[in-house]
Amino acid sequence: MTKDNVINLVRENIKNLIPYQSARRIGGHGTVCLNANESPIPVFFTLKKKEWNRYPECQPTELISAYANYVNIEYNNVLVTRGADEGIELLIKAFCEPRKDVIVYCPPTYDMYQITANIFDVLARKIPTKKNIWQLDLINIQLNLHSVKIIYICNPNNPTGTIILQNDIIKLLNITAGKALIVVDEAYIEFSLKDSMITYLKKYSHLVILRTLSKAFSLAAIRCGFILANKEVINILNKVISPYPISIPVTDIACQSLESKSIELMKKRVLSNDLNRIWFMEELKTLPCTEKIFDSSANYVLVQFKMCEKIFKELWSKGIILRNQNKKMYLKNCIRISIGTRTECIYVIDELKRFCLKNNIMRNK
Repeated sequence: MTKDNVINLVRENIKNLIPYQSARRIGGHGTVCLNANESPIPVFFTLKKKEWNRYPECQPTELISAYANYVNIEYNNVLVTRGADEGIELLIKAFCEPRKDVIVYCPPTYDMYQITANIFDVLARKIPTKKNIWQLDLINIQLNLHSVKIIYICNPNNPTGTIILQNDIIKLLNITAGKALIVVDEAYIEFSLKDSMITYLKKYSHLVILRTLSKAFSLAAIRCGFILANKEVINILNKVISPYPISIPVTDIACQSLESKSIELMKKRVLSNDLNRIWFMEELKTLPCTEKIFDSSANYVLVQFKMCEKIFKELWSKGIILRNQNKKMYLKNCIRISIGTRTECIYVIDELKRFCLKNNIMRNK
């Protein structure tokens, strides 16, 4: 079979699909990697399980119990997934008819909502947040609910770092009752726990929450996430999930990370990250190349720079790998910077100071 014949076998919506540009896919080799919102502090566990010849449980009982206990909800309200990304995928797979149903996403936000819909040939309807305040445009969402099955809301939002007003999410839940699922992606919620929607799960049967161990728990490498929802939604998703999605080593490490002593260490890492973020943002304010710093309730900060592209390339060449957002909606001249250790934060600030001197960038009078 020729190359052209193979291409002809591909689904039409996949032929021109642009895949998600993850930090690892984009590449970049550096000593200060602040482009993927990972924890800069590693954690270490020793595997307790020693036998590898049997398949794992589809939904590991011990892990579900541990996470349900951590978030204080019932066992049957939890589904374990391969990161929050699989949660995004499972919901579209289970609830959306290809070429018929619609998902709504609110840029600037996480690109995987749109890309996953494109993969499943489901229309992704873009309803941007209100510029600069990054809050939901409830009027436009309400006017565009025809054929909508799922609305994705990232909170804290990636890449802006801002919190979506809880009252607006509640209004949206009331607007969409009986019409669509409201999926709140809380991948970064440990950095702003007071803003979680988890206490509303019992009240709203169409509320779904995505969680992960990749960020605050410092376990991006094991790819472990959770869907929190009412048991009817969980039962539906159990129909479409892979037979053995969560490996035994992942379950082992995840369970250890949810022990009380590990949770306490996680909270200390979050506090350390918050302090570094505050320090870093204050230092950024003093730099003449900084035009605007957006408020952040996550482990990253979005910054608008003068000479944005040149700054990004200069720091890249010095092994400081950041996330360029310049081409995203509303984010002209913006770079997202994950919060690293204090040493890494100091290094970034020092290099930005050198850049300003080298390029004769002066503070506006």
